[in-house]
Amino acid sequence: MSKESIKLAEPRQLLFICSQNRWRSLTAERLFDAHPHYEARSAGTEPGARVRVQVGHLGWADVVFVMERRHADILRDKFGAALAGKPVVNLRIPDKFQFLAPLLVELLRERLREHLPHL
Repeated sequence: MSKESIKLAEPRQLLFICSQNRWRSLTAERLFDAHPHYEARSAGTEPGARVRVQVGHLGWADVVFVMERRHADILRDKFGAALAGKPVVNLRIPDKFQFLAPLLVELLRERLREHLPHL
């Protein structure tokens, strides 16, 4: 496989999902502000989310990162067709962090490193 085909297969548009889109997924999105290799967006699964996930978010993303398994389950139930063939990665980050909390940032970087070579 050539380097060029590897580049094409590498995810560039990242979607981060949590429940309310206020702390975890929004923090993950902020990690990629002005990043040269990745563009990130975030959304939440719950009705009161800051930005509620829609099919357009999923269509835009190359890869979807969820904070908990239940987020992946909700996405598959509501948007199964839009997720067909799209990687969904569970980062296993519990809902116990505030926006941009240093430990949350550290956890996100650690868990994303194996999926994103240019982090």
